[in-house]
Amino acid sequence: MTEPTHNFQIYRAELHLHTVLSPCAAIEMIPPLIIQTAESKGINLIAISDHNAIANIEAVMQAAQGTSVTVLPAIELQTREEIHSLCLFDSLVQIRDFFNHLMPFMPDIRNNIEFFGEQFEVDQTGDFIRREERLLISSCSLSLKEAWQLVLGHQGLMIPAHVNRSAFGLFPILGFIPQDINLEILEISRHITPAQALAEYPQLANYHLIQSGDAHFLEDILGWNEFFIEKPTVNEIRKAILGIDGRKYRNLSINL
Repeated sequence: MTEPTHNFQIYRAELHLHTVLSPCAAIEMIPPLIIQTAESKGINLIAISDHNAIANIEAVMQAAQGTSVTVLPAIELQTREEIHSLCLFDSLVQIRDFFNHLMPFMPDIRNNIEFFGEQFEVDQTGDFIRREERLLISSCSLSLKEAWQLVLGHQGLMIPAHVNRSAFGLFPILGFIPQDINLEILEISRHITPAQALAEYPQLANYHLIQSGDAHFLEDILGWNEFFIEKPTVNEIRKAILGIDGRKYRNLSINL
């Protein structure tokens, strides 16, 4: 029987990256500078994951045209428990449909610019389009499980973010990993090593870990995730992290 052949490629990725749409992001986080910074660091796969919003994803995709960088649409969702999770998708169609289903569960709170910061939608050059008036760093009314079900229903991948962090992290908030949710992958913050995370939270030994920059500044675009996959899709990324079908994952921070 002939063994299947694969055309694997190496993707160095930053999967947790904010733009000027997120109120906590620096004004430098505009599409062309994000792409230029990624390319300068040898990063060829990024996910734009603003807080509870998706308006700047297409602009970053447009800025990436003709470059080596592939852009995945994502969102950093804040659940009812105030837990942050990365929600990754393959296409704008998918994430827009997901976002339309999410919006009824989002609170309509006006942003206080002086307290929280500006929230800008921009074009591919970084030029101003509009100011988002809705406060983006607030919790939706969906529980973590309900959010996971919504993501899964739209063929996305949910990864609880910076699970060790005191603010919006799964462990400090819940103290455990819910067993009624089929979570396979967890993100730890860049401020802790995988070994330290395992020592502090032994439960992590049962899960696959990634580590991201949670980039709010250009210098935070780290690209510590390396995937050996056929193409840059959510399913391929999942397979690599889980070590399925010859796909591989490597955390580059361990070698730094």
